[in-house]
Amino acid sequence: MTSLPARAGRRCHNAVNPLHSMLYFSPDLDEALAEVGVKDADAAYFAGRAEASRIKGAGPSYFAGRAAAMGPVGPGVVTAAFYNFKHELVAQSLPEVWRVASPETVLAARLRAVDRTWRRLLGEETVASAGVAEAAELTLRATEACTRQARPLYAAHADLPVPDEPHLVYWHAATLLREHRGDAHLAVLLAAGLDPVEAMVSHSATGKAMSATWLRKSRGWTQEEWDGAGARLRERGLLDRDGELTDEGVALRRDIETETDRLDAAPYEHLGAAGVERLTELAGGHLAQAFAAGAFPADLLGKA
Repeated sequence: MTSLPARAGRRCHNAVNPLHSMLYFSPDLDEALAEVGVKDADAAYFAGRAEASRIKGAGPSYFAGRAAAMGPVGPGVVTAAFYNFKHELVAQSLPEVWRVASPETVLAARLRAVDRTWRRLLGEETVASAGVAEAAELTLRATEACTRQARPLYAAHADLPVPDEPHLVYWHAATLLREHRGDAHLAVLLAAGLDPVEAMVSHSATGKAMSATWLRKSRGWTQEEWDGAGARLRERGLLDRDGELTDEGVALRRDIETETDRLDAAPYEHLGAAGVERLTELAGGHLAQAFAAGAFPADLLGKA
């Protein structure tokens, strides 16, 4: 096993992960799923209740698109696996969405959306480039060292077939790496005693996460629930009166990331120092292209 420079795996993850997650900000996903009957605009149908009574946040296309690898699961499974979404929000879409489109149908539509998104944001020349093919090979090689135990989202995606085209292989492998680390991260949050909202509030306070507004609204939590989590963190000495992390809060968030790094080290150790450095370089370049093309909302990051 090759020893890597400090945080090399995390830096690689930070370059590769957004290439997976940009799909969830893409209109191509909504359009591809709408083509098979899954429409966020029809969320009141899924909820079976009046629009005014619905919890606002992520809708059927997000939950179906991300959860389909697990099969026709209900809201309990998704709430557990996703961790920071309000259960009642998840229940507005699941399991009703599977009566509209099967998980297999959703997965096929999702891959079409990935293809459209990558071609639109990166361009045909980049999609067909040797750099994308090389990055796909490196990313897939890293996944050879991933493990399924206690990693439900990773394990479900690991059972899916590897696509044929290099840019789709790249996205598939990036998804495996993202969910492998994500599953481990949730175990660390649980061990740290942070409930879903406390985890988001403390992460947002670092200034390195999605903004508080994006996190709260997309996950279905009210301002009152968000403020309550902040109060609990202040009681633990992790936040100050201004909502900033205390020294103890900074240390806790640092320890969470360090422990997540440890639990997620295997793929990057398997790839080796040279491979990790090269993948970080390639993915960083592709991510810069995607950002420049508007892959993410301008106000996505920050504390506000």
